[in-house]
Amino acid sequence: MKIINKIAGTALALVFAGSSVFAQSLADAKKAIDAEQYQKAKSMLKNLTSTQADKDENYFYLGWVYLKQDYPDSAKAAFNKGIAVNPKSALNYAGLGAVAHIDKDNTGATTNFNQAVTLAGKNSKPYLYVGLAYLLPLSGSNIGPNGPAIAPADANAAIAVLNKGKVVNPKDAEILVALGDAYRSQLKSTDAYNNYSAALIIDPKSAAADVAEGVLWRFADNFEDSQKQFQAALAIDPNYGPAYREWAETDIRWARSDAATYDAKVKAAVENYKKYISLTDYSPESQMRYADFLIDAKDYVTLQKVAADLTASAKTNLRAYRYLAYAAFENKDYQSALTAMNKWVSQADPKRVIPNDYLYLGRIELALKQDSLGVLHLRKALSLDTSQVDVVGEIAKSLYASGKYIDAGDAYRVYAQKSRQAKLMDHFYEGFSYYQGYKDQLIKGQTIKTIKPDSTLLTKADSAFTYVERKLPTPNSQIVYFHANVKDFEEGDRNNIKGLAKPLFEQYIQLVTSKGGTPDDKTKGYLAAAYVYLANYAEFKEKDPAKALDLYTKAKEMDPTNPQVVYYFSKKGQGKSK
Repeated sequence: MKIINKIAGTALALVFAGSSVFAQSLADAKKAIDAEQYQKAKSMLKNLTSTQADKDENYFYLGWVYLKQDYPDSAKAAFNKGIAVNPKSALNYAGLGAVAHIDKDNTGATTNFNQAVTLAGKNSKPYLYVGLAYLLPLSGSNIGPNGPAIAPADANAAIAVLNKGKVVNPKDAEILVALGDAYRSQLKSTDAYNNYSAALIIDPKSAAADVAEGVLWRFADNFEDSQKQFQAALAIDPNYGPAYREWAETDIRWARSDAATYDAKVKAAVENYKKYISLTDYSPESQMRYADFLIDAKDYVTLQKVAADLTASAKTNLRAYRYLAYAAFENKDYQSALTAMNKWVSQADPKRVIPNDYLYLGRIELALKQDSLGVLHLRKALSLDTSQVDVVGEIAKSLYASGKYIDAGDAYRVYAQKSRQAKLMDHFYEGFSYYQGYKDQLIKGQTIKTIKPDSTLLTKADSAFTYVERKLPTPNSQIVYFHANVKDFEEGDRNNIKGLAKPLFEQYIQLVTSKGGTPDDKTKGYLAAAYVYLANYAEFKEKDPAKALDLYTKAKEMDPTNPQVVYYFSKKGQGKSK
């Protein structure tokens, strides 16, 4: 927050000094919007809607500023005023469609977008803003591999309408930049580059096009060329704030790719972000954009301070509580995180709550040992965004820790099959969870006769353990032991022993005894169980009592308290002590 405070005076001075001398033209207001000087643009447009109340465009651009600042209700009111002034205002219908799109009202969005295009005539701007609306609530550099992706259907819709606008006016550079953004959101870099380049040919003074091309290079990890494009934009307009913002975000990505220059690049990022804020405006909205930057920079200490200051303001956007919750969680201030996230989730318009919010809420609750709620909210996050399959790993861990082994096995199974982050250990826990779940059923079934152990759990455990064993470069004795136990459960009673577990118990004994030395108490217990199984096999399947006695004797040496060892020697009249 110190960074913000240091530049607050300068930024506010710019706002107040300029308020009395702003050129009251729509062109200047649009230039301010492009430069992300939203407070300045809003002041100008409010004045224009008063002095030129019959101009529907003024209301549209005022509404667009509200959308960019995340105030959709205010935006909708402005667009409706524009239509009241001019019932055939294509731009304001595009605006209403944008609000509906953000609100996930697909019918309303389509109806208003169609009306906007119908009324557009030879004006390409309605096409432009319908296209940009499909890219909301994200836009510009916020779309692509660094952040939440635009749905392919939305990107395709944007591309389709923008191409129609391109036919209406092939010389509209803004449409080409927006087309580039839409293609970039789908990782179609060549198409994106071609449109950005075409925009610069039409308008070599388009700082926005230079910045957009720089972002494209950043996503390709070509940081040097990315930096050159931002410098080119600033050569066109030294006060073009978005160039510094994108430069800052590029420095952060650059820092992560090069440990040797990490500190220097992070410092450079902070400096560039200071310049961005000083060239835009000091407002809650700019601070929230700064908060987005801090999340990308993973500077959660500063983020928590910024968010706390934002939430202390009576005029704050409720979204500040999201930032406070994220930061407090990352800083292990879990109770503050829960308070902030509950406020955001309970008071925000449900349409504004994103899957990541439920993801954080679930993680916060798990950290506070509220496991049932935590799993519930993690599952909700996954149901809203099925691409977040890594969440299933967190669900699995929580279920396992809670002793809900069958559910944990199911979760580990999905995670192991679908997540690129899954490790062999996750496959092991899949098998071990099913194994434990079967054991629980078996134990409960001894007293509650209605409980019948589910043998399919053993099949699933067997499959998971087999997968791990095949992938390991060398055998792991513990995995072999638990796999042997799974096969032992599949045997049935000892009078019908099939020997399914025999090779695995033999392998376990060989792996442990070949190491030499004295095994620990836990390993002794495992060895005793392995010898007991083999002794039973010798006695009941091979009908070799001498071999059985030898194996039971070895089991007794490992663990004389093993119940089957005690029973065997008691039956032979040797007593427990012999």
